[in-house]
Amino acid sequence: MNVSLLKKLQSVDTPTVCNAIEVAQGQRGFNQFTKGTMLISSSEDVAMVGYARTAQIAALAPPKESASVIKQRRADYYQHMSEGPRPAIAVVEDIDYPHAIGAYWGEVNTTIHKAFGLGGALTNGVMRDLGDLPTGFPVVAGSIGPSHGFVHVRSVGQPVTIFGMHVVDGDLVHADRHGALVIPPEVIPLLEAAIDQLLTTEQLILGPARQEGFGLAEFEKAWAAFEKART
Repeated sequence: MNVSLLKKLQSVDTPTVCNAIEVAQGQRGFNQFTKGTMLISSSEDVAMVGYARTAQIAALAPPKESASVIKQRRADYYQHMSEGPRPAIAVVEDIDYPHAIGAYWGEVNTTIHKAFGLGGALTNGVMRDLGDLPTGFPVVAGSIGPSHGFVHVRSVGQPVTIFGMHVVDGDLVHADRHGALVIPPEVIPLLEAAIDQLLTTEQLILGPARQEGFGLAEFEKAWAAFEKART
């Protein structure tokens, strides 16, 4: 991903990217996005963009494996998160969902991941320590809770599912307070131009609608131009 595209993706919200992907594909029907309401760690957080570093955790019950196995898996997890292409996002599935209770994403863990160079975390699980999380590391999560439970790593680097969205390690992900999506590889070369086209097209209706005296006649004229131009 080139720097220009990265900056463009960081400057727009996830719904805009979702629509721009359809512009790039030339049709509606894109569905590689989260389904359901997610929460963001801070209203000041902006969109996060990066290649997925995937893992699975659980916290509802103590692990059944030996302490040495759990320790090694945790070491493997942090090695995985510290490596790979950048920008990157931690995409971690809590397999207890929809009964997730263990807040894996608190002040300590987010600070560690930020130090590893990751740009944020996406999870169907729990976050906590709101107000104490590091700036510049948004967390988009399934819920908020006070306890870490019996949280432990279950697997590293395998495909995961977050709110109905399937993510493979290395997928390019865009996420913000609306949820997240996986950007199909084939649209990446077209995406920057598609975003610009989308924003220009939207102004065909938004511009007139924001002017004084906008009525039905003005709407019909503007909407006809908008409909003709959009996907």
